[in-house]
Amino acid sequence: MNSVSRMPTLFVGHGTPMNAILDNQWTRAFKDLASEVPRPKAILSISGHFYTPGIYVTDNEAPPTIHDFGGFPQALFDVQYPCPGSPDLAQRVSEMLQGHAQLTDKWGLDHGTWSVLLNMYPAADIPVVQMSIDARVDPQIHVAIGKALAPLRDDGVLILGTGNITHNMRVGFWQQEEGVVPDWSSTFDALVADATKDHDAAELARLAQSEAGEAAHSGFDHYFPLLYVAGAANDDDPVSYPITGFDRAFSMRAVKFG
Repeated sequence: MNSVSRMPTLFVGHGTPMNAILDNQWTRAFKDLASEVPRPKAILSISGHFYTPGIYVTDNEAPPTIHDFGGFPQALFDVQYPCPGSPDLAQRVSEMLQGHAQLTDKWGLDHGTWSVLLNMYPAADIPVVQMSIDARVDPQIHVAIGKALAPLRDDGVLILGTGNITHNMRVGFWQQEEGVVPDWSSTFDALVADATKDHDAAELARLAQSEAGEAAHSGFDHYFPLLYVAGAANDDDPVSYPITGFDRAFSMRAVKFG
């Protein structure tokens, strides 16, 4: 397939699980994302909430909707996203990673995935597979895994990463003041914007080990999905930011390559 038909890669800052049921600037922006990309044949999602010792890929025929949170209204726990899975795509991902990824039916779609897709594709009619983030490896390995998966783009698969560019949960909540963005968040968000604009995936990996990165994250589970998305990008992919801004202390930037 030629470059015109190649799917982009996309990172989305998913924010609070409540974005699955709220009507706000972020949920409206998620809805608009569907028009920013060609309709995918399938979606491979890398969510900051599937963080494991090793790589796992869901091969459920019908992945369950996982409510991996607490303390929210019952309406949020009632949400279901009954999309199909794709055992064939899961098997292909495992083969592309040369057996380093294990197939599993013990997971489904966590809120990092379904809170975004519920807005983008409310009909839930596109097959979705989730791949976990290996918590044991260095940031550069996440980039390399994304690069290995890049050929999926030529087969209509949207490689989707969801998390947040800044996600320091230790201090973020008590610093949440309407209209005030902490310096640690705005600084790191700007560094990431510069690195993505320059197609510098190596710099994105290095930022996870920098002082600015340590200030912007209490753990890098929500940042690493961006590394897969950047790794799967080509140097000639145009870079755009369909969503920008901050939800209190946290960056909600979305990054699209292609």
